Amino acid sequence: MQKRQLGRSDLKVAPLCLGGNVFGWSIDEAASFRVLDAFADAGLNFIDTADVYSRWAPGNRGGESETIIGKWFQRSGKRDSIVLTTKVGMDMGDGKVGLSKPYVLRAVEDSLKRLQTDRIDLYLTHKDEDPNTPQEETLSAYDELVRQGKVRVVGASNFTADRLVEALKISAEKGYARYQCLQPEYNLIERGYERELAPLCVQEQIGVTPYYSLASGFLTGKYHSEADLSKSAARSGNVKKYLDARGMNVLLALEEVAAKLGAKPASVALAWLMTRPGVVAPIASATSVEQLGDLIKAVTLRLDDDSLKRLDRADA
Repeated sequence: MQKRQLGRSDLKVAPLCLGGNVFGWSIDEAASFRVLDAFADAGLNFIDTADVYSRWAPGNRGGESETIIGKWFQRSGKRDSIVLTTKVGMDMGDGKVGLSKPYVLRAVEDSLKRLQTDRIDLYLTHKDEDPNTPQEETLSAYDELVRQGKVRVVGASNFTADRLVEALKISAEKGYARYQCLQPEYNLIERGYERELAPLCVQEQIGVTPYYSLASGFLTGKYHSEADLSKSAARSGNVKKYLDARGMNVLLALEEVAAKLGAKPASVALAWLMTRPGVVAPIASATSVEQLGDLIKAVTLRLDDDSLKRLDRADA
């Protein structure tokens, strides 16, 4: 399987990234292990999580996903074959929040402990939402972590083009580690990334790893009306907004292409993302090995020109 370079770094990743947000939330430890095993056995190597996953679930405190992945590393012995992403900045409770240098240096140690590893391959600013901390301070912390070998590459999630440009300028002027990856919301129906961020990322050779690649499950084709929202109570709030004329047009195009190619809508939606400018690997989560199989098929699915045109124009 041909791997793609992540930004200007030496990290080589498979064209599909496994989302770890479901570990310890939608699926328990045993089911998470099965999904992780199947993902690695398929020759894929890119896993995404965050310290805050999944603090929102009743009874959880955050760190559940990292903890499960750490246990899997120890059980499977596959840490060295995985490119691991985690994130910092979101509210972990007890004042643990933000992007100040002292907090970042503390948070990375907590993540390393949960993940049972000595380094994080890709460390991301989860959201650009700390008005009290200058970007220079955060980048200084990241640079220190890279020099220490605790982090290999840094990136940003949920950044505007202006803020990303500012961060790149600071890194260039100060000699700090630069953001090599951007993680935006991007899929067939959420296409704001294409306006300013796509050309910037291509120009600056920043690898893009979109989240919500399947629009919270809407692009799997299982939601056609509000009556279908009961199929996934955890995601229903995010999906409801797509149940309009535009959403149905996108779904129709997706299902037409999937039928033509003998594939699942989810596979087609991910394969489309893999063709987009700057995209290195879309992130997608699976709650079962069977569901994971549909995601993995996207890696080898080839979209012909007519199919690409049909999908590109679906939200017009």
